[in-house]
Amino acid sequence: MKSRRRFPHVEFSSTRRNALTALLALGIAAPVGLRAQPSSTPRRIIVFTASTAARDWFLAGMRDRGWKDGVNIECSVRQVPEIDEAALRSELQDRTRRVDAIVAAGALRIRAAMNATRSIPIIGIDLESDPVARGFVKSLARPKGNVSGVWMDLPELSGKHLQLLNETMPQLERVGVLWDDRFTGPQLAHTEAAARASRTSLFTVAMHGPADLPSAFDRIVMQRSQALLVFSSPTVFVSLSRIAEAARDLRLPSVCLFSNYAEVGGLLSYGPNFALMYRQLAGYVDRVLLGSDVGDLPIERPTQFDLVINLKTAKALRLPVGPSMLSRANRVIE
Repeated sequence: MKSRRRFPHVEFSSTRRNALTALLALGIAAPVGLRAQPSSTPRRIIVFTASTAARDWFLAGMRDRGWKDGVNIECSVRQVPEIDEAALRSELQDRTRRVDAIVAAGALRIRAAMNATRSIPIIGIDLESDPVARGFVKSLARPKGNVSGVWMDLPELSGKHLQLLNETMPQLERVGVLWDDRFTGPQLAHTEAAARASRTSLFTVAMHGPADLPSAFDRIVMQRSQALLVFSSPTVFVSLSRIAEAARDLRLPSVCLFSNYAEVGGLLSYGPNFALMYRQLAGYVDRVLLGSDVGDLPIERPTQFDLVINLKTAKALRLPVGPSMLSRANRVIE
């Protein structure tokens, strides 16, 4: 695996660019200088995520800030597709087991945690939603309430994904789109605009969970798709290996936002560096445990975007990857 220079960022709208500039001016991207102090009673954190990798990234970020699971924090990691709101509410009401912070990945988990408590700090990570429009926070700079965290909200990246497929396959005409239609409408709108510009036909196939994959790929084959674009969603994230394997078996070049998609066999991935995003989350929890009000912590964006190319998959598909794309890749899997 070779290290290469970073793929250029997508262009932001002026509104979004101004928001990002304002956030950077506040200094939110840099971790605070304070570090965890020894405590006789470990601080308790509940982490709702879908991946052991995400758990490891988060705990590594906490260790960097002086918090060690089993020593000065007690971190309960729960890999569940959805949160049982009633059970969580009951748990949070147990005064003998105080919870100091909740980490929730994905819009459904964030909403469920909000329904369970309006006082305990909730640190969210979400790629698909606008946190203000969805009512998670009052504003990016001053969230208020009990929620803050890392939101991407860049649906225009899906148009960049289609551009990458077109660059890899100049004669591309028909692209299957695998998506969770409960979350990713904005991604579809941007992809449709890019498809019109490149005269590419899109065929969408919805999935709400891993059980939907066999029938979804049957429909993708029936549509005679030449390539596959995989939108981001929590349901997709837990099925990345199966999606990459099915696409490879069907000889479909594929691209996805999740950086580990290429690592598990997909052809291309372009999106935020997830290890760094979960370390950002750890920065929020660190500040909350040291006394910051979560409602005063501005929303952050991902700090790094990576293009990853799996050359082994490209060779299996007998698909050449040009030097221009290779030169832009952050990582090449050989």
